[in-house]
Amino acid sequence: MRHACALPVTRGLNPVLPVVAVIALLALPVAPGDEGGLTPADAASGAVVLCCAVRLLHHRRRPLPPTAAVVLGLPVVGIAVAAAGAGDPGTAVTGFSRYLQIFVLVPAAVLLLVRDRRDLRLLTWSVVALAVWQGAVGVHQYATGTGASYMGQEIRAVGTFRPGDVMGMATVVGFGLVCAVGLALVPGSVRQRAWAVACALLLLVPLAVSFSRGAWIATALACAAQLALAGLRRAVAAGAVVAAAAVIIVGGFGIGSGLLQERLSSIGQVADAPDQSVTDRYTMWAAAAGMWRERPLTGVGLKGFPDHRDSHASLALSSGSDVEGAGMEYRKQPLLSPHNMYLLLLGEQGLIGLLALAGSWLALLVLGVRRLIRARRAQDADLDCGLVACGLLVWLLTDFAYADIGGPSTVLTAVCLGLTAWWALAGREPALSDVSREAAAR
Repeated sequence: MRHACALPVTRGLNPVLPVVAVIALLALPVAPGDEGGLTPADAASGAVVLCCAVRLLHHRRRPLPPTAAVVLGLPVVGIAVAAAGAGDPGTAVTGFSRYLQIFVLVPAAVLLLVRDRRDLRLLTWSVVALAVWQGAVGVHQYATGTGASYMGQEIRAVGTFRPGDVMGMATVVGFGLVCAVGLALVPGSVRQRAWAVACALLLLVPLAVSFSRGAWIATALACAAQLALAGLRRAVAAGAVVAAAAVIIVGGFGIGSGLLQERLSSIGQVADAPDQSVTDRYTMWAAAAGMWRERPLTGVGLKGFPDHRDSHASLALSSGSDVEGAGMEYRKQPLLSPHNMYLLLLGEQGLIGLLALAGSWLALLVLGVRRLIRARRAQDADLDCGLVACGLLVWLLTDFAYADIGGPSTVLTAVCLGLTAWWALAGREPALSDVSREAAAR
């Protein structure tokens, strides 16, 4: 039931601007030693949740429609059970807060604050702009030899995230490229499509010099899914453009062609002749599986992987990964997670946690794709929003097979889940900010 607002409402203030601020703060350089701590973007995400809560109380609306409440609230079950079973209560509270932030509170706040497709496009372009900025910093690092160390050379693009979060820039650029492709695939404003195509092509360069195999695979699959959902004709045309751009970038200009070819070929060789990084990853995967076998329903508890790792890992595990470059002195970074979100959930939260979180993601994917198919058949103007939302979720679900949450860029994952949730779950009930606009108009 809609309620008229008895108090005056500020006109012209877009309620998603705090979310834009979260995205903008990710452009700031990460201070040394803060790779795993609280960042300004994390603090801003807390402000977004608080702002949403205040607006809910002010307009006296129920927080979420029933379907959205179930889908977004489902992960709380597994998180709470794993927190209760953790060995260290202090660590469990920290882990519980982090999981709630990333997978429940921030996505729900974004869902409630986005009013319509214009707001979603604003957030989408904000992600693209962040990706272009981080990509530009990364390309400069590659060109000047001031990036993170890779194969004995300081050429790996990491943007402003520093070598301690080597996947940060690749994640942001991957998100930005998927957003740009979604915006470019739908007939509409010529200017929007031209800018989207230009940004997508430009972002291929920093994605390449990130040397992140997981980000490459996730981006390729997400864009392929977008092309398939957009229709065969657009898929063929866009695929030809991307292929031509890749040939020009790598072949014509020779951007890292030798190293890229070696890195690409290593994707198919990880089972036959893995390097130490792949060996470490396989060993940690086996350790996480061992934790699950020990406690199949509830796992070893939130943040319990580091404490149980050595008792389940083989001697093939190294002491840590080598980190240096981009302004950081050489050091060994401890391996504190299996770099696989699904196995991390299985090891720390057991089947209850995995089914709760993965079930929520699967529901978002099914509902989002179903709405996208209906929008395409009806030639709806929201089609680009659907392609962006579904593409981002496919990217995340693929990347989670090679990575897990952690680092400053994680808060962007929460925002992207919120964008996906708006597309999949926004129903006939008006958004929270729609109530403000209607009340102001009366």
